[in-house]
This record gives sequence, structure tokens and C-alpha cells, in this order.
Amino acid sequence: MTENLLKNRFRGYYPVVIDVETAGFNAKTDALLEIAATLLEMDEDGYFYCGETLHFHVEPFEGANLEQSALEFNGIDPFNPLREATDEKTALTEIFKAVRKKQKHYECQRSVMVAHNSAFDMSFFNAAIERTKIKRTPFHPFVSFDTTSLAGLSLGQTVLVKACQAAGISFDNSQAHSALYDTQKTAELFCYMVNQWKTLGGWPLNGES
Repeated sequence: MTENLLKNRFRGYYPVVIDVETAGFNAKTDALLEIAATLLEMDEDGYFYCGETLHFHVEPFEGANLEQSALEFNGIDPFNPLREATDEKTALTEIFKAVRKKQKHYECQRSVMVAHNSAFDMSFFNAAIERTKIKRTPFHPFVSFDTTSLAGLSLGQTVLVKACQAAGISFDNSQAHSALYDTQKTAELFCYMVNQWKTLGGWPLNGES
């Protein structure tokens, strides 16, 4: 039914789950080191599930600050050749290409970032867009869906690992703080919460299936 179409679920927004790993907390000065994006799908019954995940190791931009404490926390060596890192513009361009394709498939007008503590990820995401001078982006520049808030409301937890555990989603702490792993787990969590809301009768608003 039309009520279940993805384009009608979030007023024309296509949700994309994003996670970044960085060399600090200042989006203007500190390096973006990893970025991953999980594309979401919706089945014919209106339930979300995880689709393709794109993942890039990113070269620090020229003049970027690298906080040692941040590198020790996420375990990233920015200059390790085995990372096969790419520049910010290439990573963003590839993500945007895939997002636009999926956005068009679901007849959505724009995409919206889904992230755990989304203000942080969005700040680095938008700073990279500004640095690379990319003029057209499929993402809304300031609207985001924060799974921290959603998990606090629906599961009583705000930490990603604890929220996943409360939802019955497996979580390996040894793989945490990787953009790839955290994005995939955040995507699973988001799908769980949105689907649970639907199962409990919260969507569609008229209660019809």
C-alpha cells in the first residue's frame, strides 16, 4: 500500500546511516580518517532492512591536526600504507553517487543522515564537503536522525553497545570504533527501532497495515 512506501515514511527523506572516525573533536581542524555509509531498504510490508555499506579510509587533509589521544582511542595509523586511503573528495563523491541512485529508486526528494550522536558525525561530514567544494550533495545540510535519542526513548539506553544489546543485536566490542562496524550496527539498531514502532502500531498513523 502507498502508506508503506519509503518516500512517505519520512516526508520524502531517504535515510542513510553514517559513521566517521576522526583524529579529534574539532571538525574544522582535525582530520577525517574513516567514513562509512549504510544504505537502507524497505520491503513490501513497509519494514526496513540494511542494504549495501560503503566504507573508505580517508587521507588527512592538508594541514589537518592529528590528536594523539584520538588515534590511540580508535587505533588508526593515518599513514599506514595498508589502509589504502583515498582523499576526502573521492570518498564523498562515491557515497553521494550511491545515495542518489537509491534515493531516486525510492522516489525520495532528499537524503537524511542517521547517526549515533549525529551532531558529531554531521559536523565532520559537512566540514569535508566544504573543504572539497562539492556543490551538490543529496543530504539535507542540518536535519539528521540521532539514534542516541531514539534509543534513549525506545530502549532506555544511549550508548551504542548497550542499545544494541537491549534490542537483541549482537555487538563485538573488539570491532567497535571502526566506521564500518559502527555504521552497520547503527543501521541495524535504527531498523530495529523503526520496525518495532511499526509492529507496535505506531505507523502508519491511522493504524492500517
